[in-house]
Amino acid sequence: MPGGESAESLLASDSGASTDRLRFLGTATQRIGRGLDLDDTLRELRQTAIPAFADTIVLHLRYPMPVREGQTAAEPLVLRLHSLTLGPEDPAIGPPPTAAEGNPLTVTGRFAEFLLAREAGFADTPEVAPAVAELLEPVASMLTTPTPTPTPTPTPTPTSPPGRRLIIAPLYGRRHLVGTVALLRGADRPPFSADDLLVASQLATHTAFGVDRTMSRGPEASVADALQLVMLPSSLPETTGVRLASRYLPTSGTSQAGGDWYDAIPLPGNRVALVVGDVMGHSITSAAIMGQLRTTVQTLARLDLPPEEVLYHLDEQAQRLGSDHMATCLYAIYDPISQRLQVADAGHPPPVLLHPDGSGEVLEVPPGAPIGVGGIPFETVEMPAPTGATLLLYTDGLVETRTTDVLTGVELLRTRLEAAAAGLASPPLEMLCDAVLTILDPDARADDVALIAARFEGFPPHNVAYWFLSPQPQTAGRARQLTRRALHRWGLGTMLDATELMVSEVVTNAVRYATRPIALRLLRTETLRCEVVDDSPQLPRMRHARTGDEGGRGLFLVHQLAERWGATMLSTGKVVWFEQRIPEEYRQTGAEAT
Repeated sequence: MPGGESAESLLASDSGASTDRLRFLGTATQRIGRGLDLDDTLRELRQTAIPAFADTIVLHLRYPMPVREGQTAAEPLVLRLHSLTLGPEDPAIGPPPTAAEGNPLTVTGRFAEFLLAREAGFADTPEVAPAVAELLEPVASMLTTPTPTPTPTPTPTPTSPPGRRLIIAPLYGRRHLVGTVALLRGADRPPFSADDLLVASQLATHTAFGVDRTMSRGPEASVADALQLVMLPSSLPETTGVRLASRYLPTSGTSQAGGDWYDAIPLPGNRVALVVGDVMGHSITSAAIMGQLRTTVQTLARLDLPPEEVLYHLDEQAQRLGSDHMATCLYAIYDPISQRLQVADAGHPPPVLLHPDGSGEVLEVPPGAPIGVGGIPFETVEMPAPTGATLLLYTDGLVETRTTDVLTGVELLRTRLEAAAAGLASPPLEMLCDAVLTILDPDARADDVALIAARFEGFPPHNVAYWFLSPQPQTAGRARQLTRRALHRWGLGTMLDATELMVSEVVTNAVRYATRPIALRLLRTETLRCEVVDDSPQLPRMRHARTGDEGGRGLFLVHQLAERWGATMLSTGKVVWFEQRIPEEYRQTGAEAT
């Protein structure tokens, strides 16, 4: 979980409950969406929801399951028990023979209408209440079966749960109901709230999409899916000044996986590179090429090249892979300190910016040729990135279908973003991601969808100290003096001695090789970060000085005193940086930080 917090603590807190639910959902939907088969998808649901959201989960699946593209679901609606999970340490229990073969549940009437409406409900909901006993009847017989080892902690009794301690959520996929999930809480924790119904609905929806995907794809497509999902980022970085959310939705039906990808890469100076790309074609080869191109982008990003140069070198790599492998890519760099955005495009659909006032804008970025064409230059455009704005990067599967062209789809996307943000000062990123996916027509969509959303939060100016210094012998002393003033202003006097020493050593090294003014920057967040930039491409290396050496100990001291340090090559030189953890008592509160 983000920040090392447990899922239980996120959902149990009274303050910031809405934010906690969104953070939980962001992690949960990513885990569920990465399931590679039916059992894997349902296992991720169970492990994510217990104990963070519920104490017991009962899963029913439709019988027979509609698994082929275009197949009509069987009538009447019949459910069979799939599994019961009693707690976080307990394995999922499969149904006994009587439940699996002799006790199917035929759903009719108001309960069937409730399930087909795709919304979760409490046990005391009029449409749900009459069916609860029958839905959980097989579970009662399972709980009375003797087990070799008793459950170590009390578990809820699902045979007669209070109304607000049981939620029934339909597992409704792209076209059909595929099952139900019952989520129960014990008497030792608060009952579910109305907001928890929304959480349960989201968990069920993403699980149903995963079941749909895994049940309808052939062996080769499953291998391509697995390859592609492994190559996508397992989590997004947590960087100061920007919030991130993402979605990946494989193509429906039996088509093979494509080469869509997204990424977020931290850069020096608290900047972040945002990437989205799409390798043309649908095959295992496309997924493999995607992995190579994504790795190349990560390598180029860490060289801190401008966007047009990243695309230029990526184009070269694609040509080496073969002329048959083309891709589109959009590469953007957000700087929270200057609040600027740089974007370059290689044949990709344009990004959409949702402004703080709720208006949407399709950004005008010169569309270069796709990656792999070769010989055509790319162009970077720079624009303001106002605090509170949200940038959405996506692949063409979101805006282009069999019945909708790209331009029409992009305009629909912009309109949908505006509608989702209407009346909300700062709409949650997870909600926006889910909202834009609703523009998709599952019957017309024939391509994967990858998207990444970035909420610009900026960097408080009073937490930045920045100077340009001439490369002269006395510069190290001047740097120590400026550092001392900044730390006193921030109330960090206890960190002064170590910081001054490290600044002096790094600046002295920069002065030795620089031919132009060097830059010294201090950034205050939960850590104190120092960056020294010079125009020399020679990266420093740590070495152990011998007894008679006069120098050679600078980086060794930095290595010993700093929590982290490093050196990154830039297109105009290099940056050497180090970080120290600010003691808890000297950190800013939320109000002070902004």
